[in-house]
Amino acid sequence: MNELDEESQWDSELLPARRPRQFIIAASLTARGGLLWLPVAGAMALTGRPQAAKRALLAAAVAMPLGHLISLVVHRRRPHSTLPARRALPEHPESSSFPSKHAMTAAAFGTVTMLDDPPAGAFVTPLVLLVAYSRLRTRVHWPTDVLGGLALGVLVGAAVRAGAKRLAG
Repeated sequence: MNELDEESQWDSELLPARRPRQFIIAASLTARGGLLWLPVAGAMALTGRPQAAKRALLAAAVAMPLGHLISLVVHRRRPHSTLPARRALPEHPESSSFPSKHAMTAAAFGTVTMLDDPPAGAFVTPLVLLVAYSRLRTRVHWPTDVLGGLALGVLVGAAVRAGAKRLAG
């Protein structure tokens, strides 16, 4: 895994060193603090999916602070990159790199959406993957931070959904 992380700092076809396209930067910025998921949940609610929207937002609301708690325990340095890809973001986070809170929150939201409403999940999943990729592409996380965030987010999403269903029924 360390080899995967180290190789992510080089220029490659999957992770070019040049500045990312604007939509990748926008995905990273709008997902900060989980804000991207508010309009997505609103769209879900307006299209007749209010229960899935509420559960997905709850999962995101649980995942974000949990990710911050984990990062307090796991002190991992962020990639040090002077590449144009890294300089594309106005933010230069100093917090622990593991897990990617963006990826964790996105995966929690996406997991609940996919489990509660697969058609809506088919719409949300590409957004989840775009957010995760944006954190790699801008070199603010190591690949294992993003993979760990995605895995933890799936667990949080599944747990939140199971808990919400148990309370409802």
